[in-house]
Formats: sequence, structure tokens, C-alpha cells
Amino acid sequence: MFVHIGGEVSVFADDILGVFDIEGTSASRITAEFLSKSQKQGRIYSVTNEMPKAFVVCTDYTYITNVSYLTINKRLKN
Repeated sequence: MFVHIGGEVSVFADDILGVFDIEGTSASRITAEFLSKSQKQGRIYSVTNEMPKAFVVCTDYTYITNVSYLTINKRLKN
């Protein structure tokens, strides 16, 4: 099953390792290090130019999206 995560991007549900709220996790040093390292490795893909609300960690990439983590989680459950 594919899950739409924003923009024109859908990912295979089995590839999703986690969906996280940007605001809730941005204060964490560990999250900042993870996102920084992923950016340096070219593994960050921004789905939108709008204000980001969540990031989706997949097996190959981390997607930054303007869709809330709650909405993406609901899509995963359906």
C-alpha cells in the first residue's frame, strides 16, 4: 500500500520507519543531529516549500512535509 505524504509524493507504507512532528522533536539534540547528518548524506527530500509540519523517516530517505504527522498516521491506519 502507498501512503500520500504531501505534494505529489507517495511512499510505500512498508518503507516508513517513523512519522514525527517537527515542532515536538525539533528541540531534541538527537533529532537535530539525525536531520543534519541525513542532509549531509543527501538523504533529505522536501515535499513542499510551505512551512514543514512533520518528517517521515523511510528506509532510503527522510521526507520533510507540510502534512501533519497525525494525518499521515491516519492514512497509514486506513
